Amino acid sequence: MMARKPIQIDREKLRAEVRKLGIECVFFMLDDAIELLPPAKLLKIAKKYFDLKRLRPDAQKATKPTLLTEVKRFEKASLASEYYESFGVNSQNYMQKSTGTSAWIAEYRRLLDRCVISAKDSNPAAVREAMDILFGLLNHIDKGNDDVIFFADEGGSWQVGVDWARVLPAWFKVLSATAEPEEYAERITTLLSCHYSYGRDKMLAIAGRTATGHQRKALAEVAR
Repeated sequence: MMARKPIQIDREKLRAEVRKLGIECVFFMLDDAIELLPPAKLLKIAKKYFDLKRLRPDAQKATKPTLLTEVKRFEKASLASEYYESFGVNSQNYMQKSTGTSAWIAEYRRLLDRCVISAKDSNPAAVREAMDILFGLLNHIDKGNDDVIFFADEGGSWQVGVDWARVLPAWFKVLSATAEPEEYAERITTLLSCHYSYGRDKMLAIAGRTATGHQRKALAEVAR
């Protein structure tokens, strides 16, 4: 079988489409580029816009931090309001997000994506802890706390745009490997009620297939 040729992208058309994106999507795209670019090309771009002396890794951070370390740093920065940035809201800008809010959402989704990938072959306890911390931040926001990010209009974790259909199966896997049956059932049903009630039935079916026999029984009892 002949290898399929990679899809060609017209750079001018891409630039035109990027100009139509909102600032939030541009953050997501830039985050992806930072991860994908090789060091030499990343350096070439970065030196055009930043003082490279400020970008050198700290001695204690010379090696790539673990997923859990990154997530804990993000949680600490979030709860310290390092991403919080408000602006005067009026009838013209009430649908907009501040730069700080967009940056937080981009970083949150990047870390959650890393959790999903790590769930395939990393220590399930560490991945579960990282995901629990990230889910905890959503719960913190939904309790009405306005110290993490700023929403001009009605706020809530739904605005973060988590792809639950992709994230939850990975979480079920690490949760099944680390939780007792009752905890497995309670954690799943509670999260679905809070964040993904409209996908409840489908996710319960996936969680059931992922579970051990005892977990599956407990899940069926709680789900009733």
